Amino acid sequence: MNNSLQKSSAAPRAGAGAVRVSLGMALRTSLVFIVLCGFLYPLITTGAAQLLMPKQAGGSLVTDSGGKVVGSELIGQNFTEPQYFHGRVSSIEYNGAGSGSNNYAPSNPDLIDRTKASIEAWKENNPDVPVSKVPMDLVTNSASGLDPHISPQAANIQIPRISKLTGITETELNQLVEEHTEGRDLGVFGEPRVNVLKLNLALAELLD
Repeated sequence: MNNSLQKSSAAPRAGAGAVRVSLGMALRTSLVFIVLCGFLYPLITTGAAQLLMPKQAGGSLVTDSGGKVVGSELIGQNFTEPQYFHGRVSSIEYNGAGSGSNNYAPSNPDLIDRTKASIEAWKENNPDVPVSKVPMDLVTNSASGLDPHISPQAANIQIPRISKLTGITETELNQLVEEHTEGRDLGVFGEPRVNVLKLNLALAELLD
């Protein structure tokens, strides 16, 4: 009888001890991962990025001729003045606080209306260039809404308008676009592209 009582009272104590051991192990494991993943890993990766790629780690900022930061290579801007090159349509007005665009199907009336509005704006600003020659990237949104690039074709087709408004010859503007055309990454990935902000900065220098 006494042995049975002793065994039954010892069982809860043994169970409580196992729980304490498990909790202690869980707490220690959590603490280790908090230190590793919450402090050491971000510290090491941030330090390595600042050391190896300081410009990219700092946001790939772009400065003008006076050294003033005017934007980032990674985020487009909404250029509307006709004497400058225009970028892609952005449903979010290139708001860097968030990315994304309306995922409209080709048959969606809102997409059709927006595309028609873009085409009408093109016809107004570029009466000498037929709509049939307009590259698709000038009248369509990118997936992020932040794309800072256009195709070389999209830049070249704007040259007649810009030349007429600025007095800069089309030959000079063609050369400017060529100088700012970036090739495929590693020679095979992606497509040739032109950063609109950097191109317009170079154009602004010609206008000064």
